[in-house]
Amino acid sequence: MRILVDTNILFSALLFPKSKPAQALLHIADNYNMILCDRNVAEIRDILKRKAPQFLPDAEVLLAEMSYELIPAVDYAEKLIRDAKDQPILNAAIVYDVDIILTGDKDFLSLEMEHPKCMTVAQFLEYEGIGD
Repeated sequence: MRILVDTNILFSALLFPKSKPAQALLHIADNYNMILCDRNVAEIRDILKRKAPQFLPDAEVLLAEMSYELIPAVDYAEKLIRDAKDQPILNAAIVYDVDIILTGDKDFLSLEMEHPKCMTVAQFLEYEGIGD
């Protein structure tokens, strides 16, 4: 299964290593094909520089050590999502046949798409049978 991890999940996992997003990230890394979009990677670096610069070195280590497929954002497609900056990430997920987008972003979650399926961390952990 190919799972694209959105920026907000990476951010939460980095800042809170014992959190549900961190648990989900580790589970994906151990069991599935983790996918990151180049836009998400750029975005996590930008957000960390602005909001939590002390975590930037941790992010660089994570990105260097973690096994994932990096896919390019895809700028062309008809508009499917409200937030224009998310459209290239959604396009990439469709073009590169991602099965799940793991996100906390309400714009993604409101799409109600079957493929890729957009899930919160809680939904994913439940889907995987991983409880508290």
